[in-house]
Amino acid sequence: MFYSLTGKVVFTGENAIALDCSGVAFYLNTTSNTLRKCAPEGETQTLYTYLSVREDALDLFGFADKAELECYKMLIGVTGVGPKAAVAILSALTPDSLAVAIAGDDSRAITAAQGVGAKIANRIILELKGKIGNLGISSAAAGDIAAAKKSGISSAAEDAVNALVMLGYGRSEASVAVGRLDGILSTEEMIKQALAKLAKKL
Repeated sequence: MFYSLTGKVVFTGENAIALDCSGVAFYLNTTSNTLRKCAPEGETQTLYTYLSVREDALDLFGFADKAELECYKMLIGVTGVGPKAAVAILSALTPDSLAVAIAGDDSRAITAAQGVGAKIANRIILELKGKIGNLGISSAAAGDIAAAKKSGISSAAEDAVNALVMLGYGRSEASVAVGRLDGILSTEEMIKQALAKLAKKL
């Protein structure tokens, strides 16, 4: 029904924004990431929209870019993920970081979203792992996703990732670091080289 709305920002709140479009103000639910990208009150903003239709309510959602909109639609297609949970996830993670988390089986990163538990996070990984390419990821994140997938190919790589997680690194960043290494290395050498790579990012 609505593809996008362009109007003057007349209100911003917690996970919400209102756009005045030719005298009609539309209230849109949105994510923290979108709010950070939006223009201040009084200036013009375009948001890509999704209309949620339920028996007792019509809720309009707005997103700063198409990637986040497509990611939102995929999330609400997962069993047990409602509109509020999807907004919470996309407030805690960008589409790129969510895709890397899914590729690296990093349920902990997803549970960082308010109200999202391990059961839902694991279901998201299970149902979307084969659809990561449809999440609207950037070309910059594609390499990290490929590396995260590669880290689960060998037992040595999996052991190295688990060791890095025990050392306090997130599973996503550990998977990416290990996945970029030569797959024939021993677990010990993978850990050593991955630690060196991770240290350079600090």
